[in-house]
Amino acid sequence: MAFALFRRKARPNRRDRRDQQPRPATVATHPAAAVPPEVLRQVKLLELRTRGLVNSLFTGEYRSVFKGQGMEFAEVREYQAGDEVRSIDWNVTARMQRPYVKRYIEERELTVMLAVDVSGSERFGTRRRFKSEVASELAAVLAMSAIRNNDRVGAVMFTDQIEHVVPPRKGRRHALRLIRDILAFEPVRRGTDIAGATEYLNKMLSHKAIIFLVSDFLGSDLEHPLKLLAQRHDVVAVTVEDPSERELPDIGLVRLVDPETGVTLDVDTSDPDVRAQFDTQVTTEAAERRRLLRRLAIDEIPVTTASGIMDPLLRFFRQREMRIRK
Repeated sequence: MAFALFRRKARPNRRDRRDQQPRPATVATHPAAAVPPEVLRQVKLLELRTRGLVNSLFTGEYRSVFKGQGMEFAEVREYQAGDEVRSIDWNVTARMQRPYVKRYIEERELTVMLAVDVSGSERFGTRRRFKSEVASELAAVLAMSAIRNNDRVGAVMFTDQIEHVVPPRKGRRHALRLIRDILAFEPVRRGTDIAGATEYLNKMLSHKAIIFLVSDFLGSDLEHPLKLLAQRHDVVAVTVEDPSERELPDIGLVRLVDPETGVTLDVDTSDPDVRAQFDTQVTTEAAERRRLLRRLAIDEIPVTTASGIMDPLLRFFRQREMRIRK
């Protein structure tokens, strides 16, 4: 049970963030030191699982939803049945006395950034796994999808400061290293500052990127920083939740510990008024978050520790593809 459910996470003021943000705790610019064997085994298992899912389910969805920056001329070849008439190169056709068409390929060179919340509240889960484990699997699927489409992928892990940065690059080895870092990294701090993370991303990324912001979004005062980020980048909010964060069970007097501050609070869960107040607060905050994201035109992928990530991801890709086609 997370104490954080009974209060909104405080957003550090601007002076606090300036004190925390001069540099990330670690920047992954070269291979890290020895990694525990169990983490390497997890990376391998996660790669095998996600590679199969990416190959079987996301072959076309990712590419059709995230388009490249334009089209680049590739070659001129002879006309074949089914080619569009408008693609005929009339100069070459006149010279060769038979029809030729121009062929173009999509310029990809997309940059995908995974901004992953690694604060104390992510180390919570009452079902199959912790929220941090759900975030790791989702990050792995997105990283492998990006690499398969020859896009660059990077990661920023944050608490109430920037904890770890993996600069965006291409290639399978880089993707595996990114997944390893997300699995193995131990944050220095436990708080959360989503606004500070968005400011860092805006400064870090000089060109438009696709940013998956993975968090439980328990923070407050997020509209302005998210608006600034969404004005420059394609932002997708991935909300990670546990069912126990939405319903307070009737189990009598319990002591809750805030995973981010260590503060304890005794709560009588058998009191109907307490449970009703809890339900009202959770419902209100979820509705406010959905309205905020809709207002900012930010897509949301809700995932939970009680189920897999594939259905929410597929739903997101297909809904977005349908919207693009309209």
